[in-house]
Amino acid sequence: MERHLPNTLLLNAGFEPLRIVSWQRAFALIFQEKVEILEEYGFIVATVSRHYNIPAVIRLNRWVNLKRTSPIIRFSRANLYARDNYRCQYCHKYFPERELTLDHVLPVVRGGKKTWDNILTACIRCNQRKGHRTPEEAGLKPLNRPVAPRWLPGMVGSMRMRSAPEIWARYLRLYSDDPFPPLRAADHEA
Repeated sequence: MERHLPNTLLLNAGFEPLRIVSWQRAFALIFQEKVEILEEYGFIVATVSRHYNIPAVIRLNRWVNLKRTSPIIRFSRANLYARDNYRCQYCHKYFPERELTLDHVLPVVRGGKKTWDNILTACIRCNQRKGHRTPEEAGLKPLNRPVAPRWLPGMVGSMRMRSAPEIWARYLRLYSDDPFPPLRAADHEA
């Protein structure tokens, strides 16, 4: 019986997560010298003549222009939770999905729209406290300004919460106040 081997996180040259690829695809990119290996799992794949560690995280050697290849991110509850890192933007605490709500920064009763730049993730308590007021009127200061994400938070964000390998954590952080901020090229060379 064949054992399931883990996937590999593919990063752009600037360390932004691009996609998740199979370990086989990762090896193809490695042998074509299109990527560098940043992290490896403890799993080994053996050939007739060599043994290879399975790559956990790889980075492209050349930049891929995301503006040209990135789709428009679908506005959805799951993508909003992922964008906000499953964190109430008012009390700054992390919550499971069932304890989160979506809050209109400018309330609907005042003409607020259902858009990326008007909705934040809030816990039930903070959302009720805010009510039909703006955050300023309620004495609340959001952790982050709501903006449309530039990459797919639904894929990477939900994987981080549920099943992403621990070794990927430092490459998947969304906000600079995280304990392990995103790596930059200068950080990796140090």
